[in-house]
Amino acid sequence: MSRSRRLVHAAVGGVVVLSCTVLTAPAQAAPEADEPVGTVRLVTEKRVTVDYPWAGASGFQFRPGTTSVTTVDYPDAVPPAHAGPDDLASGTDVVNTRDGQTVTQRHRSTGVTATVTIPSGHAYRAAAGWSVLTMDGTGALHVLRTAEGTLTEDTPVTGFPAGARPVLYRTGGSVGRLAIVYVLDGKTSVGLVDLADGAFRTYVTSDEATPQLAFNDRWLVADWKAIRVDAEPGTEPTALTRTVAQPEAVVGDQLLLGNPTFVQGGTEAALTARSLVTGASSTVLTSSFGGIDPTLDGGALATAGPSSLDWNIHRITLTDSGGLTTTKVARVPAAATGVQGLAVAGGELFLHGATPGASLRYSGFQLDADGRPTGAQTPRSPALSGTTCLPGDAACPQLEALGDGRVGYLWTDSAGQESVLNVGLDTSTILSEPTDGDSGGRLAGGTGRYVLYNGSSGKQRLVDFPRAATGGETTLTRDRTAAAVWGQTLWTPGSTQGSVTGRNLKTGTTTTLATGAPCTPTDIQAVNTWLYWTCGGTAGVYDRATSRKITVPADHGPARLADGFLLRENRTTHELLLTDFHTGTATTRTLVRLPATDQNTGGSNGRWAVDRFGGHIAYLNGTYGEVSIVAAGVPTSPLAQMEAQVYSPSVIGRSMPWSPVWQLNKPSTWTLTLTKASGTAVRTLTGASTGAAVRPAWDGTTDTGAGAGSGPFTWRLTAHPRDGRGPDLTLSGTMTLG
Repeated sequence: MSRSRRLVHAAVGGVVVLSCTVLTAPAQAAPEADEPVGTVRLVTEKRVTVDYPWAGASGFQFRPGTTSVTTVDYPDAVPPAHAGPDDLASGTDVVNTRDGQTVTQRHRSTGVTATVTIPSGHAYRAAAGWSVLTMDGTGALHVLRTAEGTLTEDTPVTGFPAGARPVLYRTGGSVGRLAIVYVLDGKTSVGLVDLADGAFRTYVTSDEATPQLAFNDRWLVADWKAIRVDAEPGTEPTALTRTVAQPEAVVGDQLLLGNPTFVQGGTEAALTARSLVTGASSTVLTSSFGGIDPTLDGGALATAGPSSLDWNIHRITLTDSGGLTTTKVARVPAAATGVQGLAVAGGELFLHGATPGASLRYSGFQLDADGRPTGAQTPRSPALSGTTCLPGDAACPQLEALGDGRVGYLWTDSAGQESVLNVGLDTSTILSEPTDGDSGGRLAGGTGRYVLYNGSSGKQRLVDFPRAATGGETTLTRDRTAAAVWGQTLWTPGSTQGSVTGRNLKTGTTTTLATGAPCTPTDIQAVNTWLYWTCGGTAGVYDRATSRKITVPADHGPARLADGFLLRENRTTHELLLTDFHTGTATTRTLVRLPATDQNTGGSNGRWAVDRFGGHIAYLNGTYGEVSIVAAGVPTSPLAQMEAQVYSPSVIGRSMPWSPVWQLNKPSTWTLTLTKASGTAVRTLTGASTGAAVRPAWDGTTDTGAGAGSGPFTWRLTAHPRDGRGPDLTLSGTMTLG
């Protein structure tokens, strides 16, 4: 599917902090009335290839993609006992920096420095440790080092074949040797320069123009041939069995093979090791590719991980027994990707964007009771195909976070026909309910299992996604009016001016309220005991708990009702306005000033969204891929049940547990106790809500693991509000197991 609109962004690129995708400092793209409590960045899950400008004994430098270089120090690095150009072995910790004809050398662990001045007529070719390789105007090679800090010593390279043309200079896991690939008489060969005395020796003649090679102080592997560096002259290299993986480094007697040219579908590239002594193979790192390199001290670095959300650099070193060990030494930051829709509900921020590469996905960020991000980005749906966008969409697709860990959204096929989809409980399931050919519609709201759809046909549909459903079901079709669903109640205009009728979707019973509206409302929204209505020029909130009628501003729209407050956007001044009415009197303040340059067409779920199940607000802050969160500062309502799916099974077990769902109005921690008719408690389950929904699972066993038996049971659920506001909620019921 193709998308007809893409979000316009103010800046492209950037990387994520190393620890996770949560940024500690708020973005400063626009002046803000309230300081954000946290900022997150949506990143692509595609793993980034890195290269290593330098990798030594005390640390390394790495560069993900085209971004800047990051330096990492090993926490357990031990500086050499002696460091200086006369001690070649200590060069494993030397960083060479060239500026024209001058190479500055710095030993990172000890701070010792030296300067190599490249003579006039010489050209720089390579550097390893304290040694610099150059070529003079005649084609002769030289090894340069310093004496007494600044005096350059020149050691001519001997043994390099006359008439040979060097085509590649390569460093490896050594500061005592440097590899040269050369062509002579139409044949390609590979040899090593001994940097101590300048002696060159050819080891392998290749059948390839650019042979793959890797080496350390023990072995040279080139063109799938291996030979000991200290082998007697005239020794023939040993042919190795070729694989689709490439020789990347030699650590001790182990050849590391990675970055395969072909990977079978459904499998991941891995880094393996093959003993050059015994031929035995082993897996070093799974899901590893794109950033494998030797280090100057004879080890190696390699990237590995399941995705960019957990993409790390590992240090590979030799054990005392000659085996390999790996240590995670750095987190590779992921690249930012654009936010194409946002929603927040039940203490979780949902962002829609192209995170798996070219595919779209919902990703989640958990928020604490104060709205602060508490963890890294988590996939919250399968990879999704794009949808056709309608002109003026605030977000594409239209979406609604439902407060139970799921997101309902509107998907349009290439023919323009729409379906209401539901994702979020896992990363493989998509539930769908077609609208029977309707198109050009909007999501009018939704909570928990219910999503309200307004079609351009003039029909309104209530789509139900109940517990354990394999798809959606349209439970109600009616003429389109203003409407809202909260819990298991559908609110619509009543038969008299200003009245609103609530219909219980399970029992069919109705309740009619006089809101005081001077019209038939053109918009109705419901959250907890609050009912919002508007006639366009006037608006109000009716509190069902106290029967209060509260006038609220209607000068800017669209408005979004939350728990005790209303959120609106002034599209002229770019202010996000919060009207607090929880005391019975409406007061309005500027919550945040949004960026003047739009990232989309604006509006709820386009550039801002509010948590109706907790009260936090999220908004695009003007930096590509970033979303900031700000607390509303309005007290939340007491914990309450909105809807429940509690059934009475006759048989349960590990493969078919009892899995009720209690939809609450805000996040909680909970305890569920199962008690037999005798009064003996047999099982106690605890957990935290998914969004604002409690989703336990009891497999029929006791706390000791034994079977609980049959007969009547009493269940008792105690939920504690995560934000600490209000009393605990206690619910109870019975069921009988066969």
